[in-house]
Amino acid sequence: MVAWVAPPAAADEFGDRQWHLDAMSAEELWSVSTGKGITVAVIDSGVDPVPELRGRVVHEKNFAGAPPPGGGDGRNHGTAMAALIAGAEHPGGVRGLAPGARVMSLQTGYRRFSIGGSGDIWAQAVRYAADNGARIINISQSATGSIDRRMRQLKAAVDYAREKGSLVFASSGNDGDTTNLPGYPASFPGVVGVGAVDRSGKVAKFSTYGPQVALAAPGVDIPARCKSGQGLCKSGGTSPATALASASAALIWSKHPTWTNNQVLRVMMQTASKPEGKVPSKYIGYGIIRPGQVLIDGKGDPGDPDVNPLLPKEKEQAKPTHQPSAAPSGSSPGSGKGSDSEDAQRAAEGVAASGGSGGGDGGSGLLWPVLGTGAGMAVIGGAVFYLRRRQPRSSMY
Repeated sequence: MVAWVAPPAAADEFGDRQWHLDAMSAEELWSVSTGKGITVAVIDSGVDPVPELRGRVVHEKNFAGAPPPGGGDGRNHGTAMAALIAGAEHPGGVRGLAPGARVMSLQTGYRRFSIGGSGDIWAQAVRYAADNGARIINISQSATGSIDRRMRQLKAAVDYAREKGSLVFASSGNDGDTTNLPGYPASFPGVVGVGAVDRSGKVAKFSTYGPQVALAAPGVDIPARCKSGQGLCKSGGTSPATALASASAALIWSKHPTWTNNQVLRVMMQTASKPEGKVPSKYIGYGIIRPGQVLIDGKGDPGDPDVNPLLPKEKEQAKPTHQPSAAPSGSSPGSGKGSDSEDAQRAAEGVAASGGSGGGDGGSGLLWPVLGTGAGMAVIGGAVFYLRRRQPRSSMY
């Protein structure tokens, strides 16, 4: 699950500091595109009727059936993801990166759950999204386990969605500092696995890494409505990173409506802030999302409309990214820590991406040239702040 670490008392102060919007120069992006005309399917725990999402949720369907005894954990997670994607400006609410986009809320659960009990439900939701006009499918969830019948159903569903023209984003997972087991559906070929970085552009320590990571996005100290429903709390994980990647795609696709899913993804990969060394990197893939490079600077070559840039060769489309783990399905317990060298490489790649030669939005050499501080604008640097989860491990991030 998303970690919630700030009390409601901090809501007024925190609500004015959606740093990720400042980092991506959102106001400038919105002068070009707001995501209008794009439907994003949010496959999650459902969406509450919060003010910032009024009129944004245009379609809802429940695949989860009747609530479990006790009602489960509510719909906080799905609401948070939908708001980060399409939330309107509203006092006390979360503003989305693509406020003009529409949300299709597809509820697949009520609480933390495992792939063993919901893989087929996720598959139904993915197919439904593809068949009902969702150009982007956001799955801010991940599960580990061996390939079984339900896993195969889910893989077939995401393959179907991609072939129908949808772009599928999924969380890489939050176990980078422990077991680092590969998560699904992010690890299925052709799915855009998303990792998380902090406000200085450094890789979040919890962000699960490996060949399944295609892109990275902000995932630390991200605002979300508190579980009580009152005020805003800080959240973190690859869940919000995935939602922001989906929103970024919505902005680009709205500006270029004739592009295919493959072309939108290709320009996102081309214009991402690149890691140092080998590309893709196991920590941030092809880099950290920079929609301004496409929308403001006009960069990126959409290329072949029929070729998924994550699967450039036909033979690679048929083979898995890697062998699935032998761990039981569902949550991924364990206490194994990454090595010091892995931590150093993770941090170094994030720093290189934030100051790489690829250029930042608005022509700066930094990933995000300036960030709002509440007291003017300042270049961010210095310490790294890692947000760790304070809840039991689960399959929803």
